[in-house]
Amino acid sequence: MRPGILFVVVGPSGAGKDTLMDGARKALADSGRFGFARRLITRPADAGGEDHEAIDEAGFAALSAAGGLLVSWNAHGLHYGLRASLRDELAQGRHVIANGSRGVLEVLAAAVTRLIIINITASPETLARRLAARGRETAADIAARLARAAPQWPEGIETITVSNDGTVEEGVEHVLAAIDAATRRLVLKPIPIDAWRDTIAYLPRDSLLGVEDFDGPSRVDVAGQPDAQGNRRSIRARINVVEPGWLLEPDEIGLSREAFAQLALPAGSEITLTRTPPQHSRDALRAKIQGAELGEAQYAMLLRDIVEGRYPEGEISAFLVAATRSLSDAEVGALSLVRAGFSTPMRWDEPIVVDKHSMGGIPGSRITLIVAPIVAAHGLAMPKTSSRAITSAAGTADAMEVLAKVDLTQDEVRRTVAQARACIAWNGRLNHSAVDDVMNAITRPLGIDSNRWSVASIISKKLTAGSTHVVVDLPYGRRAKLRDQAEAVELGALFETVGRAVGLHVEAIPTCGAGPIGRGIGPALEVRDVLWVLEGHTEAPTDLRDKALAFAGRILSWDPAIATLENGLARAAELLASGTARQALDAIVAAQGRRDVVPRPAALTHTVRAARAGRIGEIDGWCMSGIARRAGAPFDKSAGIDLLRRVGDDVAVGEGLFTIHASAGPDLEAAVAMAAQDDGFVLAG
Repeated sequence: MRPGILFVVVGPSGAGKDTLMDGARKALADSGRFGFARRLITRPADAGGEDHEAIDEAGFAALSAAGGLLVSWNAHGLHYGLRASLRDELAQGRHVIANGSRGVLEVLAAAVTRLIIINITASPETLARRLAARGRETAADIAARLARAAPQWPEGIETITVSNDGTVEEGVEHVLAAIDAATRRLVLKPIPIDAWRDTIAYLPRDSLLGVEDFDGPSRVDVAGQPDAQGNRRSIRARINVVEPGWLLEPDEIGLSREAFAQLALPAGSEITLTRTPPQHSRDALRAKIQGAELGEAQYAMLLRDIVEGRYPEGEISAFLVAATRSLSDAEVGALSLVRAGFSTPMRWDEPIVVDKHSMGGIPGSRITLIVAPIVAAHGLAMPKTSSRAITSAAGTADAMEVLAKVDLTQDEVRRTVAQARACIAWNGRLNHSAVDDVMNAITRPLGIDSNRWSVASIISKKLTAGSTHVVVDLPYGRRAKLRDQAEAVELGALFETVGRAVGLHVEAIPTCGAGPIGRGIGPALEVRDVLWVLEGHTEAPTDLRDKALAFAGRILSWDPAIATLENGLARAAELLASGTARQALDAIVAAQGRRDVVPRPAALTHTVRAARAGRIGEIDGWCMSGIARRAGAPFDKSAGIDLLRRVGDDVAVGEGLFTIHASAGPDLEAAVAMAAQDDGFVLAG
């Protein structure tokens, strides 16, 4: 049987250790697991003070000589001792609590297998007040007592400090909590089971902790005891329960081969097991599921527990569903700040750091590759971080990767902005947080989507990037993410409100998203359109050019030297027409790392033609993206679609609507077959 623990209670006069021990004795009297040692003292039993065992000096000396004392000491002209019979109680697994003395702690530690010091403390003000109330010492004596240096506890003996500045009930509760935590520790045992990549902890069904609080899909924290610096090794593991009397004793915990290697503590170490998530975190999650409004501190705690794997997927899903239904403006701001805390923020020595974001969903709208060079040519700092495509034919990072390296570190971003005043980098290494990994793994398969949740994610990324001013493109249309202008206006107001709450200047602009922007859909084809605009090519798509100038002009208006939107638009048009913006793109590409071979639109092509005559009333952007992806985009940078007609054009039977580009014959055939089912063009007349 594992020996019990000898708890030695110490503390300065006035700390209240006797009072707290009396309270603990009453609370633990019926448990059968604890005993309270009565000290032998060479003073009469009726002398007052603690409940002690009276003995005369001759009897004390004889008992000591016969080996009947576990430890003895002198204080205030009296002899004190603890009987050696306490060893028998400890050997039987019973825990013993004793009022001790600092001077004999090392002797006691050598005399018993397990010793823990409980140091009862209180503030100097509390000690002074209690000592004065006793009336035994003068004010000068009390001041001298309090001026003494704090005792140095022997090295290698665990010490638990309990503050007793509050009520007696609070102090007793703290002592009981400390004792309970210490006695519920388990002994570490390696289990020769290969759990592959999982970390598994094993508890016997008759564990002294009980398995009800730990069994289930959520994980637990398995931690060793603190070292001299207060650090402790820990891992997070899943609990498996084994039948009693077979593999583990009630006071043992087993770890699989992988878990034992990760924890890296020797067999026999004392282990503390904590259910995860803690109750206050679970309370916050339950409150949100029931529709309550949470604050920043609650979200910080809750998201941390989710990211650290403390919740099963089912509970995370319930939380996310609830969050999509009810997030106040204040909650969106709180989530933005909390999510930003999961990434390393960038700091810039710049008065204005600008950014542009689009809610996306519009094929070909690759205006960032035009806006960033215009802004850089003017001189504002624009460390743009962008995503890759998820369901579209190209993301901004996919398109920029046609020209340059986009997988940049923070140092590379800083160097690029220092050299070229802007960058267009992939956000995967920069401000993609662990929150995104966990949430996306659940929301995407379930189809959970929320504009308000997205606002928190977007604003958090801008905070992480170090932006001060952000413009947001909100395309709306029947086939866009935002269905109509009213929805775009409402979301724009939320962006600006949350921006103000977290210290960002945000301007959100609703834009028409009725169809694709530009001609190309797919990385190389979209870059071709961008270069046409920057170089003033006659075939440059007018809609792409105009939208890029509108957003660039708005960003430039934030420069106090420009001041107005009208001046910003004029300055943007000037930088584009002069070729300065084109030179700025070259500088950005060179700083990020120019590609040796720039992908061109793929040579294998097929032109989809009109099956009947009419006027083009609508082009389904989602359908276009689907065909482009079937052709190989965005992974194949050369694949995609080249639009030959625009909304409002009249077409005759057999006229080309768009050309599919692919690098491989099977991809081209698959895309052609998909277009035959639905070419995405709606003709009127």
